[in-house]
Amino acid sequence: MAVQADAAWYDAQYNNRARVPEASAILARWAEASALARSGLRARLDLAYGETPAEKLDVFPAQRPASPVLVFIHGGYWRALDKADHSFIAPAFVKAGAMVVVPNYALCPAVTIEDIALQMTRALAWTYRHAAAHGGDPGRLVVVGHSAGAHLAAMLLACRWKEVGADLPQRPVVGAIGISGVYDLDPVRQAPFLQADLQLTPASVRRLSPAFFPRPRGPLYAVVGSDESDEFIRQNRLIRDQWGPSTVPVCETLNGRHHFDVLHDFVDPGARTHQLALRLLGLDGLGGAT
Repeated sequence: MAVQADAAWYDAQYNNRARVPEASAILARWAEASALARSGLRARLDLAYGETPAEKLDVFPAQRPASPVLVFIHGGYWRALDKADHSFIAPAFVKAGAMVVVPNYALCPAVTIEDIALQMTRALAWTYRHAAAHGGDPGRLVVVGHSAGAHLAAMLLACRWKEVGADLPQRPVVGAIGISGVYDLDPVRQAPFLQADLQLTPASVRRLSPAFFPRPRGPLYAVVGSDESDEFIRQNRLIRDQWGPSTVPVCETLNGRHHFDVLHDFVDPGARTHQLALRLLGLDGLGGAT
């Protein structure tokens, strides 16, 4: 019985769609807002950053040359959702003066989380090499991820980039934001609702848990909703505890937000997470592009 109780606890802590009754309605609104964003902005859709069908990204060009670049990585426990569900994050940041990139990745169980992490290195390398053609400054790349995307953003911050491409700088990512991230994958491995798709093992957990990697230079800003599970709040503190305040200078809980509407703060110009993103992009003092 103890094993069953433990399994149920992990599911209760990590199954966010079960925790938030309105999750399906929120995801539907994201998809609708994303379709509107694609129709209302200049966009280059489905550009290939790699060789497999899933390795595509959408670019929302900057309004002027040499603008900072925001790369947004979606969540979905590495097994669900799509870049097309997340175009809604682009308008506020294009208006503020950034180029926005939203990559796709292949989904588990067709691939492993390790495969996805490597796909994201290719997406970032593509962005560095092609940013200037879309109004971006390759020296000002900021990565933001939500949920599983925050895990991938942390992985990119810790990447050894010279092993990805000799033409890449040591630190192409100037900063990152993890929104409701998972940085220790061992409890995720123990959640029954994810086990069949993710196929995590103790060995893969060690390779894929950025909380236990050597501390990168950062900065990583880590935020989580106050209405999220105890485990998500712990994961947010864990990355600060492990990487230290010099690498994670911001570790905050956003009042009244759950795992899905926490992302609304990211696109709300008056909200804390949006302001943190503008700070990393160097746009917090510009008042938007004209």
